[in-house]
Amino acid sequence: MRENSSSFDVARIVRELSEMVGARARKAYQPHYEQVVLRLNRKGVPSTDLVIVRGQRVYTSQRDRPMPSKPSQFAMVLRKHLNNSRLIDVEQLGFDRVIRLTFEHGGGRLALIIELFRDGNVLLLDENDVIIQPLTHAKYASRTLKKGVAYTAPPETLDPREMDRAMLDNLLDGSNHDLIRTLAARANLGRIYGSTACSIAGIEEDVAANSLDSAQRDSLELAIDSMLQRLSDGEDAKIWLTDSEAMDAWKAADNEAARDAASSGITEIAPIDLAYTESSTMVGVSSLSVAYDAVFGSHDAAAFIRREEELLVDSGEDGGAIQAKLGRRAAQQKAAIARFHERAAITQELGKSIQDNWEHVDSLLLQFNEAVVSDGWEGVMDKIHDVPWIDSANPAKQTIVAYLPDEDGEPGASITLEVSNTVHQNAQRYFEEARSQKNKAKGAKTALASTEKSQDRAEKQAAKDAAAGRLRAKKRSKRFWFERHRWAILSGGHFLIGGKDAKGNDVVVRKHLTSNDLYFHADLHGAPSCSLKLKDGLAPNQNPSEVIPEGVASLQIVQNLGEDMEDARQLPESVHSEAAQVAVCWSRAWGSGGAAAIAFHARPSQVSKTTESGESLARGSFVVRGQRNWHRDLPLEMAIGMAVVNGVPIPVSGTPSTISQYCQRWAKIIPGREKKESIANRIAKATGLAQDDLLSCLPSGNCSLEDHGLI
Repeated sequence: MRENSSSFDVARIVRELSEMVGARARKAYQPHYEQVVLRLNRKGVPSTDLVIVRGQRVYTSQRDRPMPSKPSQFAMVLRKHLNNSRLIDVEQLGFDRVIRLTFEHGGGRLALIIELFRDGNVLLLDENDVIIQPLTHAKYASRTLKKGVAYTAPPETLDPREMDRAMLDNLLDGSNHDLIRTLAARANLGRIYGSTACSIAGIEEDVAANSLDSAQRDSLELAIDSMLQRLSDGEDAKIWLTDSEAMDAWKAADNEAARDAASSGITEIAPIDLAYTESSTMVGVSSLSVAYDAVFGSHDAAAFIRREEELLVDSGEDGGAIQAKLGRRAAQQKAAIARFHERAAITQELGKSIQDNWEHVDSLLLQFNEAVVSDGWEGVMDKIHDVPWIDSANPAKQTIVAYLPDEDGEPGASITLEVSNTVHQNAQRYFEEARSQKNKAKGAKTALASTEKSQDRAEKQAAKDAAAGRLRAKKRSKRFWFERHRWAILSGGHFLIGGKDAKGNDVVVRKHLTSNDLYFHADLHGAPSCSLKLKDGLAPNQNPSEVIPEGVASLQIVQNLGEDMEDARQLPESVHSEAAQVAVCWSRAWGSGGAAAIAFHARPSQVSKTTESGESLARGSFVVRGQRNWHRDLPLEMAIGMAVVNGVPIPVSGTPSTISQYCQRWAKIIPGREKKESIANRIAKATGLAQDDLLSCLPSGNCSLEDHGLI
């Protein structure tokens, strides 16, 4: 399921938001750094949240969502300027992924700009289009987004709604690429809607754009016009599910929780029918916002909870943080001990004062109880303010707050008396409270001793870890996307992603094998399907933290590798060989007793689930048609290095030549006799890396380790 909105999606969302014109902006929130929520109120309608997920999507929702009690700085700026303003206009800038919301109040007009491309941004503008506050400062080649600078929209792109036949002809004739790429990029339709146009027109996607004849161009023009007409006239949206079982679950869902559970089967959403998809798994919903809320609503509504969990996890990420936490705990416990002793002394002294003023307290209780009998609690409550020795009364708890006489005989210390008890019983209650506070102080002293012991142990462990170059494994509530699969890095930092099982093979091919990637597979039955990613991978962090031990690589996740390339086939042959080598190491060739194996690679378009008539495929299997590129005599050897990826200590795997380039501390892994669990345990003890992370990086089967500074 794609998370990023296209220009088509934005056009429909803008139309849906236009129905909110007239609504009042009430509150703004920032439950997570990537999310902004603007609460809008319309007369006679429950409040509606405008959910903005930076760089990905915008939609309306009426879900209950936890919000931070203390607003962020950006949320406070929005509240200050937009509170109680009226939404008067919603527009899409051209056919780009930019939305402009115009608000009006007594002080004039303001605009909220929502940019949904790249990393995304949200900007508040004044009536002169000067930026009051951006969510994030950004600088591009043609514009700068920062406070006090006039807002400049991104360069205009082609608006297909204004494209006539002459423009279409010029666009096709001037293209040197296939039709789908031309429609997606140059016609600004995007790949999904470009595929839809090709399907409606009955034209193959991979034909050269400039080779279309007049009849094909007529069909293509009509197809695009029909899509844009449906986008303009339609009000509903479409949802596609994985299979009939998911369809039944969705149709049977009659509440929010059931719909959230059924949403896992959703594979695509769109404002119009996508002609190239399977219509039997499509259902309609009332709006695109409803579709977005079905897929992402539960996740987005939990953004604040997710942020708090991340903060809790981050608090223990290294020895220094643990020691600081223990220090704060010890200080709190010392303060609590002092507080318990103070309360014990006060309550004990009050108990003694009650006994010392026995006659005074007994007289108050006697007179008050007689008044209750004669006038009732309501009558007493009316007269109580005229009695100088009684401050207040609580009929529900049957108590009064009274004063004891001071040294001058005037009202002094206040005490709480239970009117149904005697003087002795009231004094005894204070003595028992004092005893309870003393017991709490004893418990706090025991806890403090334990904290100080843990503090001392943490200091010694931190010194030992620093001397050995160990990293403390970071507890994580969420793993990186690639860790759900087998993964390795190749020369240049490119990812090789492989399936862990049959289901994983399907996911890798369906979600992570794009048209510019390459498909790799060992020449063995049951081997994982692998995707060599052109754009996604790891790159050295140019500003590593000083706390990272020497010899540990600092890496960051990037999605801009191979910028000057259009296809992973353009990568050097050495990278293809590395990918093939890792693919055979992930296969059963590892435990076969051999020293080498064979693998091949193919283009994504050659990989299919479609079989010949009368044949069938097992789950996780694919048909590869056409010419294969073979890699022979591949050595069965891998390497594991020690790295910090986006601030998280994890092991990275790949070929020895690659890992040795990135990591000073690494180890070579070859088939052997030692169980992988034993090797993972040895590495974990020496490095501090999580054993589960290490096991996922090691090949299936027994191994042998050749250390190069890792242990």
